[in-house]
Parts: sequence; structure tokens; C-alpha cells
Amino acid sequence: MTSYGVTLLSGGLDSTTVTAYAKDRVDHLTALTFFYGQTHSKEVDCARRVAELLGVEHKLLDISFLGEVAWYSALTNPELFPIPHDRAAEEIGFGIPITYVPLRNTMFLSMAAALLESEVLHAIEVGGVRPESVQARVYMAPNAIDYSGYPDCRPEFFAKMKQTLEFGSKLWTQYEVAIDIETPIIELSKAEIAELGVRLKAPLEDTWSCYEGGEVPCGGCDSCILRAKGFDEAGIADPLLVRLGKA
Repeated sequence: MTSYGVTLLSGGLDSTTVTAYAKDRVDHLTALTFFYGQTHSKEVDCARRVAELLGVEHKLLDISFLGEVAWYSALTNPELFPIPHDRAAEEIGFGIPITYVPLRNTMFLSMAAALLESEVLHAIEVGGVRPESVQARVYMAPNAIDYSGYPDCRPEFFAKMKQTLEFGSKLWTQYEVAIDIETPIIELSKAEIAELGVRLKAPLEDTWSCYEGGEVPCGGCDSCILRAKGFDEAGIADPLLVRLGKA
């Protein structure tokens, strides 16, 4: 079997861990990063660096128009909706916070699947690869345990999206090649994700999870709180803070 994959790489802890995981499981892997008008581009720079360190082909897609339609979010419209800070860890995950970007993962998945389908169709129709010898996988890094309550990070969402993508694709309809959505950390705690990233030798020191774009993580946004909680529970010093001399 020959496997083709697209991994969504934001430059954060979770997506970097999943990209390191996918690297050894896919023959042809592309890391896809979106610039969608988020409050800062620091995570995009980190994604580029992570892909380089992992030796994975990287594609940056500018979809900054997303903020025009998915404007009701602190991540795309911070002037109107301030990013929440200093929430207690036990508060996170109850209710859907203002950092949720409307239908972001739906759009991200569709574009990743379109890229993947193009590559696999080219391999079949131009390269002569037999459809029955091909695997197609999209790798994503949602987490349904230590997460911020986003509805598009749940297992049931990805099950429905797999069906939607297959029914809407030539790859499945004509060639019966499944489009698998791999979410390897969806049932892991943040501590388990940190441990996995370290075990995979992922370049966690070059990741960025903070919703702010300063020189050092703010330490107060939901993402910083969850990241700190994960490394603390794992008994591991955050490699990023070690590199920055803040551990």
C-alpha cells in the first residue's frame, strides 16, 4: 500500500505532536498551515519551523478572508471580542468560549481533503497507481478531554465529516478510496499529549500555543492554561519555556 496524507499544522503543541506521529505512518505527507486572519502570525512562523525540523513538505495557505465570514470570534476579531484571560482550569470546557471560530474545522477539513484528493487522483489518473493500493488520510489534532469546549473537536463531528467528504468526492465515489480522518490525540489528556510529543522527539521547543503573539506566552489565556496544566501533570518542563529561559 502507498499512503498519502495531509496533516493540519498550526504550530502548537497538539498539531506538532500529531505531525510527528503522522510522519512515520505516511509515505507522502504534506503539512498544511492556514493563515486565516488570526490575531497574530507567530504560530504560522512556528509551523514553518516545525515542518522544516521534521523534514516534512509544508504548504501555507492564505485564507484571511475567513475573518470576513467567521467574524464572531476573539481570534478573528479581537477588537470587538477580547480574549478571555485567567479563567480557572475547571471553568474551561464548560460552554463554548468566544475563542471558538465559527465552523473553522469544517472549512479546514474541506480544504485539507481537497488537497489530499488532488494528490491521490493525480497518482491514480496520471501516475498509474492502482486505487486499491492507495490510502488517503487527513491528520488533525482535536482533543475532547482537556479542551476549550469547541463543538468541532468532538469525535462525532469527525465521524460525520468523514461521511460528508467521501460522499462529495470523486476519490470515494468513483474509485472507492476512503478518506480517513485520523485524530490520534482526541482521547488523550494534555499530560498524555505532552508525554507523546516528547517521546516522538517532536520539536516542542519551537511550538506556540498562546492566543497572544508576544515574545513569551501570556500564561493567562485558555490555551496557555491548558498547556501549562498538561506539562505540569506530566512532570515535564515545557521545552518552549526552557528555551526562553522562563521554566
